[in-house]
Amino acid sequence: MFEKNLKIYAEIIDQCDRFERKGKTVPYTSANGHMFSLINKDGEVGFRYDKKVHAEYLEKYDTAQLMSHGANMRGYIIIHDSMLKDQELCIKLLNESFDYVMSLDPK
Repeated sequence: MFEKNLKIYAEIIDQCDRFERKGKTVPYTSANGHMFSLINKDGEVGFRYDKKVHAEYLEKYDTAQLMSHGANMRGYIIIHDSMLKDQELCIKLLNESFDYVMSLDPK
């Protein structure tokens, strides 16, 4: 599952020209000093949002909070397989996540 989802994750990021993928063992994106997407060791892709959007998207997309290395990734939702199949949706959601971290104070 990791390799398949890593390929999809990379394709989604390639369609977004405002940021690029980082990380070798744990691929992720970050901006303004904040991570906003990642793929964990189990191959789950997660995008980060503010509290309101996070709660809305958990329900709207019938998904769950992302865990990575046993830690609850606060603000992240799992982008599950049916969502990953819709590249346009994923690009939209990832860009929303980028916009969110750009609204935060830089680290």
